Amino acid sequence: MSDINWQELSKAAEGAYHKAYAPYSKFQVGAAALAQNGKVVCGCNVENASYGLTVCAERNCIAQAVIQGDQEIKGLVVYTETEKLTPPCGACRQVIVEFMDSKAIVKSVNHLGKEKQWTVAELLPSAFTPKDLED
Repeated sequence: MSDINWQELSKAAEGAYHKAYAPYSKFQVGAAALAQNGKVVCGCNVENASYGLTVCAERNCIAQAVIQGDQEIKGLVVYTETEKLTPPCGACRQVIVEFMDSKAIVKSVNHLGKEKQWTVAELLPSAFTPKDLED
């Protein structure tokens, strides 16, 4: 995964953060991913008055990659402006597993320059994957 420019992904995720629609929680999140085809794709959280219809930044980001024709993500960054670094929620972890290798890296970064990273396998051990549907 050395071919990933994490600084570029972090800046893209920060840009997406500023586009987030979070009038209810006031918790903005931006995400950026490097698709297998080399494109950087972004997403932000989009809330809804019917809270259950809210879509997280990570899922919007991955959906953008799929829309652009790429179903393999090499690396993902989640950006927030909170002191505590924010990992993906459970729903996002399941979607991440669908489109990223178990050894791929997901990073959480913030406006203070802090960062933390996990492999996909660390985020969701014993994940239910497409392979579980075989047989």
